[in-house]
Amino acid sequence: MASYKLASWQVRLHEIIYESNTRAGKIFDITLLVLIVSSILVVMLDSMQDLHAQFGTLFLVLEWFFTLLFTIEYMLRLICIKKPLGYVFSFLGLIDLLTIIPGYLSFFYAGSQSLMVLRGLRLLRVFRIFKLTRYVSEMQFLIVALKGSMRKISVFMFFVFALVVILGSIMYTAEHGQNGFNSIPDSIYWAIVTITTVGYGDITPATPAGKLVASAIMLIGYAIIAVPTGIITTEMALSARHMKQQSRTCRGCGREGHDADAEFCKYCGGKL
Repeated sequence: MASYKLASWQVRLHEIIYESNTRAGKIFDITLLVLIVSSILVVMLDSMQDLHAQFGTLFLVLEWFFTLLFTIEYMLRLICIKKPLGYVFSFLGLIDLLTIIPGYLSFFYAGSQSLMVLRGLRLLRVFRIFKLTRYVSEMQFLIVALKGSMRKISVFMFFVFALVVILGSIMYTAEHGQNGFNSIPDSIYWAIVTITTVGYGDITPATPAGKLVASAIMLIGYAIIAVPTGIITTEMALSARHMKQQSRTCRGCGREGHDADAEFCKYCGGKL
């Protein structure tokens, strides 16, 4: 398997399917994007009872049409890489498999009692939306920024958690356990809803002391909204400065995100 080499047509097919820096690759990506969005739209429209009653047969034909196309795409992706199993068990590979399995599983559920099960299985086709991540070049950039800011955001969330516990307890005392603040957990729930500026309005303070504390929490809520945004924005700026990656995809395992000067795949060791 290690000495297996791709034929010239497989190399060409790999460039079209996995690469996006060629004209053929861009056409393939755009076409696949249109098919993915169209298939998701069909699933959504089919979930509407009125439309399903009128165009149920048409939706079924379209779903099978998309299923067959995505099956062909999946097989072509396996054919044009050296290590197909690496793609099969990758995140995108599993997502691709989930988009086509429900249609074929319907062959095993022919009884009338299984119709409800089939409706549930068809919902798995919404997983096709995750296939869009392959064609968003900024996705890897955003993931790197989120990973880099995870510790700071965790500390911030711990601070917010401690804050709502304290303020919720204060509100329970200020309202004397009345007006919806029947317990400390209820008061903490109100503090979370208020500090996030959601404001359901199902619990409201009535005492002057409670209104004063509520006003303070509302102002704090507006102040802390910008904190995670600033953390992530800073990390994104740092990522843009240091991250030098290309969209080249390994012919061995089908994974991308390699350094600009890389000659070998950092996942399987294959030559780029």
